[in-house]
Amino acid sequence: MHPIRRKRIITIAIIVLVLSGAIGLVLYALQQNINLFYTPTQIASGEAPKGVNIRAGGMVVKGSVKRDSNTLFVSFNVTDFKRIVHIEYHGILPDLFREGQGIVAQGKLLPNGTFLASQVLAKHDEKYMPPDVANALKQAKGNTPSKPYNDN
Repeated sequence: MHPIRRKRIITIAIIVLVLSGAIGLVLYALQQNINLFYTPTQIASGEAPKGVNIRAGGMVVKGSVKRDSNTLFVSFNVTDFKRIVHIEYHGILPDLFREGQGIVAQGKLLPNGTFLASQVLAKHDEKYMPPDVANALKQAKGNTPSKPYNDN
């Protein structure tokens, strides 16, 4: 093989290896930061992974919000009008959070089926609903909520 051709092949091979490594690292980093959205029905059916950061959303069930008077602990149920998921949160809820409104919670699904939220987002005006929640509610239109999901 001609020395110039060999040098070009080696250079191209090194460039391909470096680019492959860089692309692999970028994909790995992005995979760690992806938060997929799951509806209460998907969570209850076992589609949502446990112990991984995900987003869950729906309508806050009326009469389900329970606050601890001594701490910032809040628990409530969220529904997509098919199933209900119990959410627990330690922190200050957004001012617009209330029963009967759409929310999106980010956090982890515990092995017992409870969703432990690290962040709760509420809609910002009367007409807005998070797109993921709106789509989930459209798909579940007309169904009544069942009992809260519990994996036990």
